[in-house]
Amino acid sequence: MRDQTNHSESAETPERVLARYMSERGLKSTRQRSLVLSTFFHAGGHLNVEELLARIREVDPKVSAATVYRTMKLLTESGIAHARHFGDGQTRFEIASEHHDHLICTSCGTIVEFEDDKIEALQLEVARRHGFTVTDHKMELYGRCGACAEKARSA
Repeated sequence: MRDQTNHSESAETPERVLARYMSERGLKSTRQRSLVLSTFFHAGGHLNVEELLARIREVDPKVSAATVYRTMKLLTESGIAHARHFGDGQTRFEIASEHHDHLICTSCGTIVEFEDDKIEALQLEVARRHGFTVTDHKMELYGRCGACAEKARSA
């Protein structure tokens, strides 16, 4: 199952997708929005707004948290980013790309992305047996990473 918002296969860059999305809604491109987009894409991973803001302020200390929140909302609405909730009360953002699943450590917060064709096939088979047509899904497995499990064993 593939995420239909994979921009890496199309000729459109995230900047063009965002520019078109904003233009269609009568919004203007700004230097600060471009900085948020650029910083987000170069950071990778699963960032919350505060983490992203800290990186942005290394370049421009005048960027407000509200600007980052609004820009991340635009990136999510336009399909450039995905908002994720991993049970810690925070919204984290990741670049929209091919489908993948997550392992989340409940002790240290480490997030590991993984792909497994057998798991994907099994999910589709389970859905088929129940008469479902899967249009999208998220799989998140919660537990302890190896380092945290080792710490717990030796404590």
